[in-house]
Amino acid sequence: MRILFTGPAAAGHLFPMVPTAQALRAAGHEVLFAASLPLDQLRGSGFPLTEIGDGSSIQDAFARSAERGAGYVNHDRTQDEILALAAVGFAELSRPTVPGLLDVAEQWRPDVLVFDSFQAAAPLVAAKLGIPSVLHNFGVTSGHGMVARLAANFEDVYKEHGVDGPARPMALDVLPASLGGDGDGWRVRYVPYNGGGLVPADLLRRGERPRIAVTLGTVLTQVDGVRAIAGLAAAAGTVDAEFLFAVGGADLSLLGDLPDNVRTLPWVPLAELLSVTDAVVHHGGSGTMLTALTAGVPQLLLPQGADHFANADALVAAGAALRARSEEVDGELLTRLLTDTALRASATALRAENAALPAPASLVPEFEALAAASR
Repeated sequence: MRILFTGPAAAGHLFPMVPTAQALRAAGHEVLFAASLPLDQLRGSGFPLTEIGDGSSIQDAFARSAERGAGYVNHDRTQDEILALAAVGFAELSRPTVPGLLDVAEQWRPDVLVFDSFQAAAPLVAAKLGIPSVLHNFGVTSGHGMVARLAANFEDVYKEHGVDGPARPMALDVLPASLGGDGDGWRVRYVPYNGGGLVPADLLRRGERPRIAVTLGTVLTQVDGVRAIAGLAAAAGTVDAEFLFAVGGADLSLLGDLPDNVRTLPWVPLAELLSVTDAVVHHGGSGTMLTALTAGVPQLLLPQGADHFANADALVAAGAALRARSEEVDGELLTRLLTDTALRASATALRAENAALPAPASLVPEFEALAAASR
């Protein structure tokens, strides 16, 4: 069986698909990823890659659609408004990928097409070529809903290709049911994949004092720098803990002189880092949130845009997280993050709920049956 995976070239969209792809390859099936540039974050996965699109990045696409309101950081809009604007930007990103994805599908002839909900070309290609498809969700929000939003911004492309609308895929959720997802298809546990990276030896074990990891994912620092943690940096010195700023190569000059208990890190695989920390502060991205969930640590979310607000709502409702605006972060809030026993108990319960779900390997016979049914 051949399975073609595709999604926008961003870790938050591609990385959640890697454990599924690994399970299928381990069972003896062929896997290929088709994505637009940059492909650097996916190269370390060990899968063959093929490039589609015209070289435009997500930032390029959002810049082209900025006059229609598309943008990443949105503090003053509802989650529904933010997702509607995101659909404008990602539809723009997807347009130049249609010819390439069609060509790959026609030449490689996959048995199943697996796609991220923000890749508008994939459901068109699945419908046009009659390929069974799987909508690989990555978090709380509905993938079916985003497919519909993107299709509404893609009507001219569907008309050009003589396709009435997107194919109805099988939805795959990779998080506990208590947090959301589509819920009308398959569901497996979230398994973190964070790419490769060097883990400092002293971060392979617990520290002598509590540790709080701080991260902003892979996109926010590119579009808004480290503005979201300016208040946290100022407050960190008042808290009896070691702060691990895992913000990659971001420019930290905005933060000024950092307290002695703040340590900056290069790219470190987040799952490994969180296994030796006591709490995490982050922007609310799905990958960060779910990786923290698997570690069972309390979370403080500082939502900025994208799906962050829906994620914060779900995690706070589950009792496993606090949320705040960036300017509200102070020493008292950070101390509560470390010491609130109810918060920690809820985080532990969510980790157990996730671990009780089937592993990605359980999907192999489901994929085989989906492919067989279309032959």
